[in-house]
Amino acid sequence: MSTPDTTPTDRLVRLVGVYDADGTPWGEVAYWVGARFGRRHCSLCEITHGSIRQRPEWVACRERLPATFETYHRNDQPDLVRAATGGLAPVVVAVTDAGRHELLLAPEALDACEGSIELLIAAIEDSLDRLGLSE
Repeated sequence: MSTPDTTPTDRLVRLVGVYDADGTPWGEVAYWVGARFGRRHCSLCEITHGSIRQRPEWVACRERLPATFETYHRNDQPDLVRAATGGLAPVVVAVTDAGRHELLLAPEALDACEGSIELLIAAIEDSLDRLGLSE
């Protein structure tokens, strides 16, 4: 995992969310069915998606974030993101212009958002402040 120390020249360039599901057709179906029967859970999915599509309020609120927010699944996430998180999912990672990949929100922090977009945004902002990556 990466360390929380940043240099003054580090600037946030993007945020990356990783869903606790695989992005294959079978993975998507398996997650959807499992979630309906209470066997699968991804707190990031619950924040960003309804039963099938992205929540319109999520699409609108993403613009309030200090950087673009990209999403990946467990199986298609970039190697540097996977290395920064130790393979945990779901997570949110900050990427800086210096190439740093910093874990912002671990699974427990995303669970604490309880499906709330507003709580997710607040948690991201708090973590960016803690890492010295806020604008």
